[in-house]
Amino acid sequence: AKPKIIVAGATAYPRAIDFAAFGEVAKACGALLMVDMSHIAGLVAGEQHMSPAPYAGVITSTTHKTLRGPRGAMALCRSEHAEALDKAVFPGTQGGPHLHTIAGKAVAFGEAMTAGFADYARRIVENAAVLAEALSAGGLRLVSGGTDNHLILADCGSKGVSGLKAQNALGGAGIVTNRNTIPWDTRSAYVTSGLRLGTPALTSRGMGPDEMRRVAAWILRVLDDPDGEGVREAVCAEVAEFARAFPVPGITGRAPVVA
Repeated sequence: AKPKIIVAGATAYPRAIDFAAFGEVAKACGALLMVDMSHIAGLVAGEQHMSPAPYAGVITSTTHKTLRGPRGAMALCRSEHAEALDKAVFPGTQGGPHLHTIAGKAVAFGEAMTAGFADYARRIVENAAVLAEALSAGGLRLVSGGTDNHLILADCGSKGVSGLKAQNALGGAGIVTNRNTIPWDTRSAYVTSGLRLGTPALTSRGMGPDEMRRVAAWILRVLDDPDGEGVREAVCAEVAEFARAFPVPGITGRAPVVA
């Protein structure tokens, strides 16, 4: 039996996805190609990743992550699938629309059409490559050996700790990461052996290659001695001081709301 639908997309894949190849396979077997580009939508908009649009019949994506909009989602399709998709969304799965979120999406889509957004996407990829190189040079094994996009998947076993241990140690040092399973992981999905981290938020705050090297140094310092006396506290203080120089857009300096 031949497949009716082929799904392409990933949540912790640091390499470029060849949507053209997926399209050729789908066409050859008469299947619909559906792509979820949630993680890379901003890179696609900024022309830093191949677009699935010429090859997929249906495309889904979140509107946050690299697209940098409000938490939500969108679905795109070719005209022959429009009626079925509309019915599946409403009344199939969605209730009343959240108009404030729709407005936020419109703002995000507008930003994604600007030259500034294209530069943001370019810098995301550049920063990820620099961060990956610095982490690898410090002895942290990276799944696939590096990255082509916005994220890095690291094997914490190369530092003798689990993903959960690494995530909590770095969290105590003021560095937010996400534990993640890796290929052939021997640990549970709760504990994991890997760590997923990315550069969109740091890039939005104005950080560049030099800052990525500093961030990598802090990560390595913690992972090399996660239980060392005062290590987390010292790094946390340094990170807090460092972060003050890079305001969070729309948040830092915002006047407090008075009831």
